[in-house]
Amino acid sequence: MARSWDDNQPIYWQLREQTVSAILDGTLKEGEPLPSVRQVAIDFQINPLTVSKAYQSLVDDGLVEKRRGVGMFVIEGARRQLMQSEREHFLVEEWPRIARRIQKLGLDPQQLLESIQERE
Repeated sequence: MARSWDDNQPIYWQLREQTVSAILDGTLKEGEPLPSVRQVAIDFQINPLTVSKAYQSLVDDGLVEKRRGVGMFVIEGARRQLMQSEREHFLVEEWPRIARRIQKLGLDPQQLLESIQERE
């Protein structure tokens, strides 16, 4: 996880997004515990309440669950749920801007596909 923070977003939100990213890329697997609030606060030198707020946001979104006396755990289906919501966000929010830029630059889909294949 990143140790520098963007001043344009609250730290709790950035921590939440880093945790979401870890679930999406498989660093945090379903059924695994999240690092403890205390440990994350120490590692990042931030207030434990900030970490708790980030984790509570994940609980509210149904991605993690609290187990009294044990900690927070990634729930089964969290990655699938995140993948679906991230894809929807991309198609609704990001893709229209990208498509307009592609059109503005006069690129055709075949050029884009060839460019991707060359990089692989």
